[in-house]
Amino acid sequence: MRYASGFCRFWYDFVVGDDWRIAAGVAGVLGAGAVLVATDALDDTLVVLVVGAALVGVVVASVVGGGIAAARAAATDVDTT
Repeated sequence: MRYASGFCRFWYDFVVGDDWRIAAGVAGVLGAGAVLVATDALDDTLVVLVVGAALVGVVVASVVGGGIAAARAAATDVDTT
C-alpha cells in the first residue's frame, strides 16, 4: 500500500505542482478540445490551433495572476512595517 500511496502522491505533485489553477485550466482546455473533436464542430487543424492558443493563455494568465498577487502581498508587507 505504501508504494501505491507514493505513486499517487508523485503523480499529484507532477500534474498539479505548485499551482492547481494551471492544472485545472489545462484539464478544462483539453476537455473542451475533446468535445470539439468529438462533435466535429471545427476542422481538426483549427481545433489544434485553438487548443494550443488556449493552453498558452491559461499558463500566461496564471503566471500574470501569480505575479500580481505577489506584488500586492509585497506592497501590503511594506505598508505595514
